Amino acid sequence: MHADEVDTDSSLVQRLVAAQFPHWADLEVEPVLPRGTDNANYRLGEHLLARLPRREGNVRGLAKELEWLPRLAPLLPLDVPQPVASGEPGEGFPFRWAVFTWVEGEAAPANRVDAAADLAAFVVAMRRIDAGGAPPGHRRGTLLALDEPVREALAKIAGRYDTDALLAAWEEALAAPAWDGPPTWCHCDLDLRNVLFSAGRPVGVLDFGGAGIGDPASDDALAWKMLPPEGRDAFWSAAGADEASIARSRGWTVFQCAMALSYYTAENNPALFLECERWITELGCGPTRSAAPRA
Repeated sequence: MHADEVDTDSSLVQRLVAAQFPHWADLEVEPVLPRGTDNANYRLGEHLLARLPRREGNVRGLAKELEWLPRLAPLLPLDVPQPVASGEPGEGFPFRWAVFTWVEGEAAPANRVDAAADLAAFVVAMRRIDAGGAPPGHRRGTLLALDEPVREALAKIAGRYDTDALLAAWEEALAAPAWDGPPTWCHCDLDLRNVLFSAGRPVGVLDFGGAGIGDPASDDALAWKMLPPEGRDAFWSAAGADEASIARSRGWTVFQCAMALSYYTAENNPALFLECERWITELGCGPTRSAAPRA
């Protein structure tokens, strides 16, 4: 997935667990699919999850989860992973790693329209948490500060997608008023890879490595990424999104599409790659063009 990532497999996790947490040594280890972008995830028995950072830069996100998830979990309406143990480098693995509780659920909803109110309740609950001392989130700052990298990324994918339409959507988002409210907790990466469902209703949220203070519109973007058109207005209404937030949410989605599609491929990160291709259509930027592997 990344040229500089550390290789992991089930046998490595078994060795790490046996050496550092021998009371779990007999638990079965299975890789979790789809593969995580920042962490390699392995189910440990029935009730646990081992998370191993892929690169040194991903260790900070894991440390954030270890510190903040115990504080956030009691204040959120959906189930989130809880830290159980923190592992140290060993067995040839160079980074800190951790064990969390396993969150049950399906990776895709059965009825996304019905999910709008529950998803809105989650983001509103995040925003109501005291942000004093909260870390910066992945979707912080203004869209304008990201203008240059977005344009560079769109140039890289020109010819494969309707980048004229994506650029027009981006410029519309730039014209919207920037977020100027108080520091606010955001998940910053809400999409179908990180939300679990049961019987069509969201029951759990994963991957808080990018969570922190950010633009609330980055979480409003889930309406483009997870809900059909008939569910978006219901979500935005329940979440209290105004016109500026909705416009910025579209911009945050364009940003994620541009950055991901200019870096990942259908081979090294199919889950995110294919999701971003779907989001382009949801954004109203036309169907994707040829998605043939890049040379």
